[in-house]
Amino acid sequence: MTPTSSFRRARVAGAVAIVAALAGATVPAATASAAPNPREAAISQARANVAHNAAVFGFGAGQDLVLKDVVLDADGTSHVRFDRTYQGLPVVGGDLVVHQDAKGKLKDTTRAAAHDAAVKSTVPKVPAQSGAANALSAAPGVRDAVSTPELIVWAADGTPRLAWRTTVEGTGEHGQPAGKVVVTDATTGEQIESYDAEHQATGTGNSEYTGTIGIDTTPVSGGFTLTDPVRGHVTKDAHNLSSSSVKATSGTAFTSATNVWGDGKKFSTDRSTAAVDAHANTAWTYDYYKNTFGRNGIKNDGKGATVFVHVGTNWDNAQWSDSCFCMMTGDGDGSHDPEQVDLDTMGHEMTHGVTSATANLRYSGESGGLNESTSDIFGTMVEWYANNKVDTPDYLFSDQSTPPWLRRFDKPSLDGNSADCWSSSVGRLDVHNSSGVGNHFFYLASEGSGSKTINGFTYNSSTCNNSTVTGIGNQKVAKIWYRALTVYMTSTTNYKGARAASLNAAKDLYGATSTEYKAVAAAWSGVNVS
Repeated sequence: MTPTSSFRRARVAGAVAIVAALAGATVPAATASAAPNPREAAISQARANVAHNAAVFGFGAGQDLVLKDVVLDADGTSHVRFDRTYQGLPVVGGDLVVHQDAKGKLKDTTRAAAHDAAVKSTVPKVPAQSGAANALSAAPGVRDAVSTPELIVWAADGTPRLAWRTTVEGTGEHGQPAGKVVVTDATTGEQIESYDAEHQATGTGNSEYTGTIGIDTTPVSGGFTLTDPVRGHVTKDAHNLSSSSVKATSGTAFTSATNVWGDGKKFSTDRSTAAVDAHANTAWTYDYYKNTFGRNGIKNDGKGATVFVHVGTNWDNAQWSDSCFCMMTGDGDGSHDPEQVDLDTMGHEMTHGVTSATANLRYSGESGGLNESTSDIFGTMVEWYANNKVDTPDYLFSDQSTPPWLRRFDKPSLDGNSADCWSSSVGRLDVHNSSGVGNHFFYLASEGSGSKTINGFTYNSSTCNNSTVTGIGNQKVAKIWYRALTVYMTSTTNYKGARAASLNAAKDLYGATSTEYKAVAAAWSGVNVS
């Protein structure tokens, strides 16, 4: 269980709006016979208005209008949007909107940067192959790249020039669809601009544990896939393959034609429901580490993991695998425990990957307890970071997927097996139970001792030495614990070593005479670690 750890078992150019002195002549509105419906009438009238007010629009010889969109207001006002071409070439930055009243009279105009779209020549001096080569070199992170050049008039800065717009498509470092669009001057070969070709989409997820939420997906042919283009993880259906058989290449990615996922039910027959929680909670975990500690992914290398749901049959478990670099979640026991994809569970398991990449605490003895406690702590902090109104932040671990809870922080022994206090025999306990010492420390340092109600739940935490501890808040304690883990702990750190590591971290962050330093010391003493 060392490499595999489980919490159970034991472009847009800026538009320029102008109000111009329009030509005096008013173009007669199109007749009903010429335009069979309001939309067609508006389009026809807009084209006529552009032609009769060519100087205002910068509309000259060789240009054409390509319909983009029409908006009809309730009062009959219309807004017709066109892209432009010049001698058949798309004009980038040449788009415009024609605003007309109910009778078709031109009221106003809005246009992008380009006024005139004409260029001296539409014959490029730089060949397409050169533009494609330049584009490929500008997209070094795209694997198996294929480039497609297109001749355009580029006028996004207001000055038209002939250019190659080359789209590079391939695969990104996380395995997701990736690409670049590179624009080069077709006369000089100079690169004008480049931007990402792939666009992030936001889907609607009907989750089991956190309500209806937005999830980051990737557009693909025919719909969307649960690939996060921001963080790089992909969520897949393991099709009930056993955890021991799952590899990164196993399963299939979830897809949707509508970008609406799941039905929000526990024990759902919609297999994408569990995927919603897994996908979203992986994102929350990634964001917690990045926004709190500046950590860019589990291994701090920016790479996203593969996330599997529906692993095994009635597998009431979840686990992280270093070798697979993947997260695996089961469907629960089929009756009492639902899918193992709630916030703190997902955060817990992925934290095993963070621990492995940093202190690499051995998964046995007191080091193993610290390993599990670290995952409990940061899994819980992911829940506090998300601050979801459905899954209210608490100090109860896995209370959603293993009701009423699997472990708790204020008095770990309430589960019947975990240790509240350190003793010389604690290292002989299962690591999920010896973790209680670290969890209890975290609660005391965060909230202090005694009875209190937090977010509607009552806790009562006593100390092992009958002392009174005043907490400093879980954000500070988590910050201290993260520095201790990543700077001072090693593979064989025990609880005494964890006290020293966290005090060093507190001193680094807040000073040796600080309230925070003293609170950490008091909390460790409160669980008999000195």
